[in-house]
Amino acid sequence: MTYWITLLAVEAAAEGGGLFDFDATLPLVAVQFVVLAVILNAVFYKPLGNAIDERDNYIRTSQSEAEERLQKAERLAQQYEQELADTRRQSQAIIASAREEAQKQSAAKLASAQQEAQAKREQAQQEIDEQKAAAMTALENQVDELSQQILNKLLSGVSA
Repeated sequence: MTYWITLLAVEAAAEGGGLFDFDATLPLVAVQFVVLAVILNAVFYKPLGNAIDERDNYIRTSQSEAEERLQKAERLAQQYEQELADTRRQSQAIIASAREEAQKQSAAKLASAQQEAQAKREQAQQEIDEQKAAAMTALENQVDELSQQILNKLLSGVSA
């Protein structure tokens, strides 16, 4: 159809002598322009517009999904940080409790060791006192014997 329209436009231009004669040429060019616009719209602009719209929708969808994922990741990170802080506090409490328990046990063992050492000291002192008393008794007996012997020798020397 456009071929016939173009042929008519050429014939009309040839008869009138110019391309811009305002007889039948102008409406014919206008019709050709409209037909070309319709064909370009159907063949080129609509598919291109659809592709651009699809790409735009894909980008918007991807962007909204990325924002949702980012928010979810931030919430998870915050939750993990909170759990980590709670775990640290609990571990510090457990460590403090263990230290306190160790100090109590250490103090109890130290007190027990001091009591045992004191008891052994007292026992050793008592043994020393007993040995001293026994040594003093033995010494007194020896002194009495020696005194008796000296006295006997002096008396036997005086009577002789």
